[in-house]
Amino acid sequence: MSEARHNAWGRQWALGALVFLGGFEVMVLEIVGARFLQPFFGGSFYIWTSQIGVVMLALALGYAVGGRLADRWQQARPLGMMLIPAGIFILLIPNFAGGMLDAIMERYAVATPIEVSADGGGQPASELIGELPADVLEGTDSGAPSEAPTEPAPEDAWTEVPPFWKKMAPALGSAVVFLLPCFVLAMISPYIIRLATQQVEKVGTLSGTVYAASTVGSIAGVFITAYVLLDHYSNTTLFRATGWLTFGLTGLCFALDLLWPESSKNESDSAE
Repeated sequence: MSEARHNAWGRQWALGALVFLGGFEVMVLEIVGARFLQPFFGGSFYIWTSQIGVVMLALALGYAVGGRLADRWQQARPLGMMLIPAGIFILLIPNFAGGMLDAIMERYAVATPIEVSADGGGQPASELIGELPADVLEGTDSGAPSEAPTEPAPEDAWTEVPPFWKKMAPALGSAVVFLLPCFVLAMISPYIIRLATQQVEKVGTLSGTVYAASTVGSIAGVFITAYVLLDHYSNTTLFRATGWLTFGLTGLCFALDLLWPESSKNESDSAE
């Protein structure tokens, strides 16, 4: 009896740690990710809008897919296997994300024609023409020397992102970098509900407890990241730490099946 209770206690703590730390990691990625995107897209309102929207999308997809997979496998090990590529992805964000985000901005940037005068001044050609007198636009004496010879500005010095893509490019960049890892981490909560369910009549209480624990982890992730971690560590360091923490969750999933096996009916009956 005592051994059964000990196993049930250990399993509950392991399940709770998975849920709490999964919620914690999602918020770390959201907060650190917003700061990571700023050099590429500017410190605009659209970065936070994109991050929140992408994370919410990842949570919705992860909840739906995670629940279905938990019904199919009913073991923690497959969840751990899915966390492995997510951890690798997070570890490598500092290595590959910069080039991808630069490519997104360059893809939608358009060149603005500029004419630069001899004294170094310049403005877009359309604005320059609009300020010229009408008689100048009609024609000039070809023999008269030009008082202000012009030369084209460097091609890359006058590029601009259209207003539509100023809004959408941060969302695209956020999705490319953060959708996948947040999607996998979101699978944890519904997966844990399935693993922890022992009696159907208590599934409502269990679901509420699991999502409450996940939300508490998210709250901790928000405040600890914003008030402590960002003041002392770089984006790269935080991504690396989050990746290694994901591997820790992988080990916890394997430990659930090895040290605290499924305890649905047998352990409940033993405990009684």
